Amino acid sequence: MSTTFLFLAVFSTAQIPGLNYDESKVPVYTLPDPLTFNNGEKVTTVEQWEKKRRPELLEFFSSQMYGRTPKEKIRVTYQIVSENPNFMNGKATAKQVKFIFTNDGKNVQALLLLVLPNGSKEKIPVFVSYNYGGNHSTTFDTTIVYSPSFALLRIPEQPDRERGRSVSRWPYEQILERGYGIATMFFEEIYHDSTVRLEWEEQSIAALFTGYNLSAAKAPDQWQALGAWAWGSSRIVDYLETQEWVDMEKIIIMGHSRQGKAALWAGAQDERFKMVISNNSGSCGAALSKRAFGEDIARILRHPHWFCPAFSQYVKNEAALPFDQHELIALIAPRYVYIASAVEDYGADPKGEYLSGYHAGPVYELYGLKGLESEVQPPLNQPVMNDIGYHIRTGGHDVTDYDWACYMDFADKHFGKPK
Repeated sequence: MSTTFLFLAVFSTAQIPGLNYDESKVPVYTLPDPLTFNNGEKVTTVEQWEKKRRPELLEFFSSQMYGRTPKEKIRVTYQIVSENPNFMNGKATAKQVKFIFTNDGKNVQALLLLVLPNGSKEKIPVFVSYNYGGNHSTTFDTTIVYSPSFALLRIPEQPDRERGRSVSRWPYEQILERGYGIATMFFEEIYHDSTVRLEWEEQSIAALFTGYNLSAAKAPDQWQALGAWAWGSSRIVDYLETQEWVDMEKIIIMGHSRQGKAALWAGAQDERFKMVISNNSGSCGAALSKRAFGEDIARILRHPHWFCPAFSQYVKNEAALPFDQHELIALIAPRYVYIASAVEDYGADPKGEYLSGYHAGPVYELYGLKGLESEVQPPLNQPVMNDIGYHIRTGGHDVTDYDWACYMDFADKHFGKPK
């Protein structure tokens, strides 16, 4: 395979010319009601929601946005690469597990890193979260190996090859002290994030599925990167289910930026994620598309390989969307969901992210749960932790210690503090 590569996008807090950052220019819009069936009738019971309305909304997102997740089962085998019970001076056990996905003579490999607190008295709650630079980027510890496929994705001169490059996003010590474990994997081992088409797609998990079209002439509802990343998160949970030390009632998925989008889609489809966290997911994640604020659909589709081809019909046509992202949040009910924004992350539309959580509230209320009660965002650095949680913090597009502290506070509140 060629070593052609693209650098990961660097997100700036600067405003991008040509996009709308003026609230007075947000178009007048009407959001679809998550509790109204496609035929116009109202949802009045949980049973109606679960048996009819929820499937209607899943069909919208599957057929017109993220693509249809294949039902085909891909064989997965696991190989233990290493297990170090003295990680971080004995505070944790680090376990590295190679996943080998196989179908029709082809295989794709990915490496899972588990970081688990030592001395837990009960089963361990686990955060499932992709990393952007390889497992080695999350720590300076040299026992954490480079993933087998990393050399195919990053040439030697690329900064992502540097060990510990992303440690600021992975405060392992604080997470372990709170009693939580981490399951992380390099997201590009599931689907390479590149618009360089065929050679990269052939190395992705999607190419293992029978009938997946590698050519440019894809079916309108064919899944691509976001769908594949969501699918990969669920395969991590499959492995966790085989481990007796895991508390399967406290599996939390957390995703940042494009992986925040994938985390929400994974959480909407897989009810084993008992808590779903979106960190700065923005356009086509938590933020309402119809506001056309910050990154709009035209801008986000500079990454056409993230979505199914049908989504392109809404470029500069957000008003025509028969659904919006508040309904993606609603699909997670009655499980817990937390949305996080950053005040300088203009492109992600922090107000639109909040409003998405707010307008998902009626579905949570149907279950007797508590959403975001006010249409007005809370002040900076003052989290709201109902069954839908939210904060907006100082700073820009990133994952910070403050974010992690809020996520663990939210989990402590709803699951109880780990022992």
